Amino acid sequence: MSKNIVSFSDATIKQGGRDILTDVSIDVPEGSIVFLIGRTGSGKSSLIKTIYGDLALESGLGNVGDFDLTRLKNKQIPNLRRSLGVVFQDFKLLPDRNIEDNLKFVLKATGWRDKKEIDQRIDEVLEMVGIAVNKKKFPFELSGGEQQRIAIARALLNDPKLIIADEPTGNLDPQTSQEIMQLFKSLHQKGMTLLMATHDYQMIVKFPGKIFKCEDGKVFEVIAKT
Repeated sequence: MSKNIVSFSDATIKQGGRDILTDVSIDVPEGSIVFLIGRTGSGKSSLIKTIYGDLALESGLGNVGDFDLTRLKNKQIPNLRRSLGVVFQDFKLLPDRNIEDNLKFVLKATGWRDKKEIDQRIDEVLEMVGIAVNKKKFPFELSGGEQQRIAIARALLNDPKLIIADEPTGNLDPQTSQEIMQLFKSLHQKGMTLLMATHDYQMIVKFPGKIFKCEDGKVFEVIAKT
């Protein structure tokens, strides 16, 4: 039986002192692809922020890999985040650094020291996301699709078991969105677990997985129609 890489039981998620989601009980099995759907403001991002330690878990149980979110100390958060890869809608690349330095920054911040190993790992992740681009280019010189591929490459640097993607195609045109989703699908086929927040229902139909919906302060599983 596969192990759960993320699990919540009777959890309450708050932001700014108010309840955003209550009675959250969900499991994300290792090696699965899970979609989180719901309108803007329904709590998708709050749930994701709780998973990567940006919001504290107020009550209930929550685990991400080997980390117990109810007992998570501030000093453990960097280690939790190293075990994950997070991809955002707006890419969050550092605008004043070129592609190579964006990726080096993450590796150095997470303890990589050997220059040769750093260079090798950067080349590996760029190949994984299927981008052949001059590493000295800056983010503003790239298209939205290229920037998102670099952001995904950055998420892969420390070989995470879980990739969290928060509206990863939200700023992309339909054709580029398809290409990015195909990239995620290929990563999933290599054994990675994917948790993706999206409001693009057409995307979910093409890439079947487990679906959870945030609505009226609750999270429930949706059985997709075949």
